[in-house]
Amino acid sequence: MPAAKAANKPAKPKLSLAVQYAVASKAVPTRAELRRWAQAALQQDIQATLRIVGEAEGRQHNHDFRGKDYATNVLTFVYGEDPETGALTGDIVLCAPVVAREAKAQKKPLAAHYAHLVVHGFLHLQGFDHEIEAEATVMEALEGFIIQSLGYPDPYNERRQ
Repeated sequence: MPAAKAANKPAKPKLSLAVQYAVASKAVPTRAELRRWAQAALQQDIQATLRIVGEAEGRQHNHDFRGKDYATNVLTFVYGEDPETGALTGDIVLCAPVVAREAKAQKKPLAAHYAHLVVHGFLHLQGFDHEIEAEATVMEALEGFIIQSLGYPDPYNERRQ
């Protein structure tokens, strides 16, 4: 009987993750941490590159792709499904100096903020958005659940109270 139960259990989504460090800092998460946080957000198979950048590269990407002349915390680029594997493909860019400033300003541990932004980026990759209030509510609730499952406080808890 246990074999039958295992056969009915949905397969865990697969993650193919390349991590690139474009900054030299001991304050950035390890590959293992980034992978754990990304895996927690998966709802489907994903092939992605997660790149941690400095201020200049973060600003350039935000300018080139969003028309905004400042570095932002996280950018997500969705490329579609891989025709061979069916996995969703994309890139996520985290700007280390912005993440560090935000964590300090919000008085939260740097790891907690990185975890939140990795989850946030991977949810964007899978089609979640927060431009419309109803979609933001769904995305933020899911983010909060995932972040808490990773052992960090819900980043939106104050907003919902």
